[in-house]
Amino acid sequence: MADSVEMQDIRGLDIDKMVKGFALTEYKFKSLCTVSKTSGDHIRWYQETAADLTATAPSYVANISPLSSFPTLEVTWTRNTSYVKKYAAEGFISMEDIKSADVDVLARTLLRLTRAVVKQVDTDIWNVLTENQVATNINGVTITAGDEWDSATIANRDPIQDILNAKKAIAEQNYDSDKGGVLCLNPKDYANLLGNANVRNAGQFYTSSPTSDGNLQRICGLDIMVSPNVTPDYAAVIIRGAAGTWKSFTDTTSRVIEEPGIGNKIRVWELGITLLTDPKAVCLISNTAA
Repeated sequence: MADSVEMQDIRGLDIDKMVKGFALTEYKFKSLCTVSKTSGDHIRWYQETAADLTATAPSYVANISPLSSFPTLEVTWTRNTSYVKKYAAEGFISMEDIKSADVDVLARTLLRLTRAVVKQVDTDIWNVLTENQVATNINGVTITAGDEWDSATIANRDPIQDILNAKKAIAEQNYDSDKGGVLCLNPKDYANLLGNANVRNAGQFYTSSPTSDGNLQRICGLDIMVSPNVTPDYAAVIIRGAAGTWKSFTDTTSRVIEEPGIGNKIRVWELGITLLTDPKAVCLISNTAA
């Protein structure tokens, strides 16, 4: 039987498309991850030891004498198991609001429900990639007290050097942050970075374009990503596609549940998990704010 315009499955399809559209514009940190599918509710994965393989005395990789045996080097991994998380929210819209409200209640409800789910997914991705802001396996740079980006002593503010120190920490682990490197900031730190005299005067040396238009997109060879999900007092340099993987069990999805004569319930959900596969492709910058 052909569907008419008002039938629920057509409305549900349109709403699902709207939700997916909202999600695409709201996600930030998921774009830093390699995204792949999973069909199981838990994932066994392996984190490779980042350090270069070396031989200990009396064996050496270089200057091997004729007829000597080659040194044996072994790659090591840490086995991990992660379980898929479910993110979900719902809202109810009365029949009267759907038909007569001045505000587009349906569109606004869809947007806010989607944002609630996406915000939590993105926050979890940020927390996994930065080890909940405790640098254990990832690299870490801590700004000295008094040298924060909003320090009362203006001469002590030097965000460019702090960013370069983070790039150095990543480079020392044999990752190239100039290829896919992203500087993640919260809005306050972005404002402090943009307003810093050293950054404003850096010109072609550190920034991709003048900051006079108020839209600094790159600094020190890194793309800039601003999100309120970045924990206050922290920033991070993350190599896109290298540091983590988002394992998707169910994409952002929505459904309309109709209650005739009353209204419609709208549900939005997503299932997945973030894996920190390459911790040394991340450097956490701590103490950015006084």
